[in-house]
Amino acid sequence: MLTVALPKGSLLRDSIRLLQSVGLDFSAFLDSSNRQLQILDPTEKARGLLVRAQDVPVYVEYGQAQLGIVGDDVLREKQPRVAHLIDLGFGGCRLSVAVKESSPYRRSLDLPAHGRVASKFVRCAREHFQKLDLPVEIVPLYGSVELGPITGMSEAIVDLVSTGRTLKENGLIEIEILFESTARLIANPLNYRLNNDGLSDLTSQIREASLATV
Repeated sequence: MLTVALPKGSLLRDSIRLLQSVGLDFSAFLDSSNRQLQILDPTEKARGLLVRAQDVPVYVEYGQAQLGIVGDDVLREKQPRVAHLIDLGFGGCRLSVAVKESSPYRRSLDLPAHGRVASKFVRCAREHFQKLDLPVEIVPLYGSVELGPITGMSEAIVDLVSTGRTLKENGLIEIEILFESTARLIANPLNYRLNNDGLSDLTSQIREASLATV
């Protein structure tokens, strides 16, 4: 049976809508009274797993799910061993460097050497500053990263930005964009090569459906 790993959070609704367009219905995950983390499609041809976005590629890499939908930001940070199949086009956001609006910094290179940058995207942040040859301390934070500059713990943050509203409400501004991110369809490489559970045909259907919504 085909298993699809779906991300909790902002990508879930569009992911479910896309899969519905190719005949897989996991809309029960949208029911606030439903606490199930694993459900069957009504046709009983597929199973859906509802997991944290950061865990989607883990389930796919280890074969507990043949397919998954996750943001490119997670893939760049985790660098899992999965097959990258389709840019689905929704869930657009960007990974950016941000600082206090009142600070003198207006680009990454303005930050002081050996200053602190808070982020949950530790790998991506480190790679960004290494490319600039600017030594900084990356402080891992997994909650409200915006508090780093506000409290003075860090000079800057590297975080996902969608509308920019959260930054603005906390007196922060973007000074540099590392990359843009959208939702991606990924697959377990072995299952995809073997075309288990008709993965090739389903992937083609999802590609057509995603293009139709652009």
